Amino acid sequence: MNVEVQGYCDEKFAAVKKAFRKNFEDDLEVGASFAATIDGKFVVDIWGGYADEAQTHLWEKDTIVNVSSMTKVMTAICAHMLIDRGQLDPDAPVAKYWPEFAQAGKERIPVRYILSHQSGLAVFDEPIPVEALYDWDGVVKLLEKQKPLWEPGKQSGYHGLTFGYLVGEVVRRITGKTLGTFFREEVAVPLDVDFHIGLPAEHEYRVGELIPPPVLQPGDPGYVDINDINHDSLIGKYMSNPPVTDYNKGRAWRAAEIPAANGHGNARSAARVGAAMACGGELDGVRLMGLPTIEKAIEEQCYYTDILLGRPTRYGLGFGLVSKEIPISPNPRTFFWGGAGGSVMVVDLDARLSWSYVMNKMVMVPGDMRAAGVSQALYASLA
Repeated sequence: MNVEVQGYCDEKFAAVKKAFRKNFEDDLEVGASFAATIDGKFVVDIWGGYADEAQTHLWEKDTIVNVSSMTKVMTAICAHMLIDRGQLDPDAPVAKYWPEFAQAGKERIPVRYILSHQSGLAVFDEPIPVEALYDWDGVVKLLEKQKPLWEPGKQSGYHGLTFGYLVGEVVRRITGKTLGTFFREEVAVPLDVDFHIGLPAEHEYRVGELIPPPVLQPGDPGYVDINDINHDSLIGKYMSNPPVTDYNKGRAWRAAEIPAANGHGNARSAARVGAAMACGGELDGVRLMGLPTIEKAIEEQCYYTDILLGRPTRYGLGFGLVSKEIPISPNPRTFFWGGAGGSVMVVDLDARLSWSYVMNKMVMVPGDMRAAGVSQALYASLA
């Protein structure tokens, strides 16, 4: 696909724009955006392609899409703002802030275990429909009565959906605000960031259509025969509870606050939040937290083969950390997380750099190099 890449790109980073365009030329994209900041200033802010699968609507400057688990970065930032203010202690039991959590043997689980995917509450033990996720109090009650699925602190298992409710409920108990409200009032509005956890109806017209990944066939990388999966197993529950059959779930999904999975934004909005973190927690007079809090947040908490992701994953407090398996940056003080389909947000403290890639064509197999190719050009341009 030949597209006109829109937006701003500093001449020094011309290779980034070229790599971004190549993804379209190689028919790897339909619509996408990429943005990067250094010292809090944008050096790249580009977009191109189409916001819909039929290619009838251009991807515009203000197009936003559901970035799936990339939302977890924003949720973790909210928790660290409270840690920075002395309102949240990562070593305190979750039950200190949320007393009802202390059921089913969970009274001693510390906050750091829910931030680092070690709490044993990675999946919902009770079968639920997607619609159940829209009922915050209902999900919270499920998690309150649920037993850990392994001994907390002994291994990591990716908390794909539960992460947002666990961290979000702690934030709500401390502040009286839902996670989406706290993020909007304390992060998005002060930084003038177009990112939403719980999307207001007036923004619906700007939401790009997610294009589902192709159905894998036997022999394809990542193929799993659904008939071989025990749906009562941990991996079975992770993959099918609740069942996801439509990546464009509609207004109810977008309006709900699902802080692990339904954030809506674009590369520009994510990179600007990342810029505040890359600059030590403060940007343009808006202070999210201090550098010591960030440095504590990116201390390694665990480095196991994640029992749900199936690969060695190095976790900090709410963030993924650079590792030999995920060499997302050449610099050690780099943290990140991505979302199903390919979106990713990265903060590099050493380079005072943030970058993000957001797209609508979803790829769910190993070897998706779209963001990697652009980021490699970005780092090469820094030399």
